[in-house]
Amino acid sequence: MIPRIGTLPSGSFDAITDVAGVTVGHATLDDGDVQTGVTVIRPHAGDSFQQRVPAGFAVLNGFGKSVGLVQVEELGLLETPIALTNTFSVPAVAAAQIRQCIAANPECGRSLPTVNPLVFECNDGYLNDIQRMAVEERHYLQAFAAAGSDVAQGAAGAGRGMSCFSLKGGIGSASRRAGTHTVGALVLANFGQLASLIVAGRPVGRQLEAARQDEAEKGSIIMLLATDAPLDARQLRRLALRAGAGLARTGSVFGHGSGDIALAFSTAYTVPQRSDAPMPAVALLHDGLLDPLFQAAADSTEQAILHAMWHAEAVTGRNGHARPALRALLNRLAS
Repeated sequence: MIPRIGTLPSGSFDAITDVAGVTVGHATLDDGDVQTGVTVIRPHAGDSFQQRVPAGFAVLNGFGKSVGLVQVEELGLLETPIALTNTFSVPAVAAAQIRQCIAANPECGRSLPTVNPLVFECNDGYLNDIQRMAVEERHYLQAFAAAGSDVAQGAAGAGRGMSCFSLKGGIGSASRRAGTHTVGALVLANFGQLASLIVAGRPVGRQLEAARQDEAEKGSIIMLLATDAPLDARQLRRLALRAGAGLARTGSVFGHGSGDIALAFSTAYTVPQRSDAPMPAVALLHDGLLDPLFQAAADSTEQAILHAMWHAEAVTGRNGHARPALRALLNRLAS
């Protein structure tokens, strides 16, 4: 049975899609040395370029090659879906997002502003032949088209080739209810040393076989938070930072070679692209009421990381490299 983190209740999916309107889709590449993919998170069903959502992010350790964060920092808005993939596939996925936006908005880059693609990455090169750059525009479009409420976890989409604590990692998701509001988390987990792994407060990594305490932490994690609470970009940056509390509880120290980035967005309102459209009149949540959301962010992030490892099956990829599944090792430990 999957250990449960914290005391806050979950939504019906226990996933980021418990935040109304948010959907997730995957395209998975599973072919010998190619073990990779794309994951797309849509904040709503409409045109993300025309109806932008507020967002903020926190960089815990900046060993990453993402695209689009500079404009998010400046404007506090998302104007494409969020895409996850491997490091060398960031340009291809960003180009796919740009072309998709132009197809829906032919004046993008002409009478309308240029679009800001948003692509996050982790390095899956241990299991995946990353040099093949196998991810193409069609894979992004497949993941976008497949977006729905049921989130496949573990070795799916961008998570296919990811490792976590020297075991199989990947996509994980969870949610927590904080009063009348929901916080949902989705992670791309690809970090950690096995000896450091903590599961629901238990230092199980030390008990597992072949713990390599001298292996440097050189992976990454992308942590995405969605909420229906009416927050602005400043408040969302603060919420994103609390994902780091959940990450730390699993045993991560945000190592030198790890790209640890958290982004939070709100679905409570949208901001129009066109300057002649009316701006939303929103009553924002008071800062003094944020603590329950902070708790939900930390707990859902920790749970999502655990889900990523718990749902992942063992994968063998490039040059016979393999990562075992956490669940199988824990079963062996208990027997």
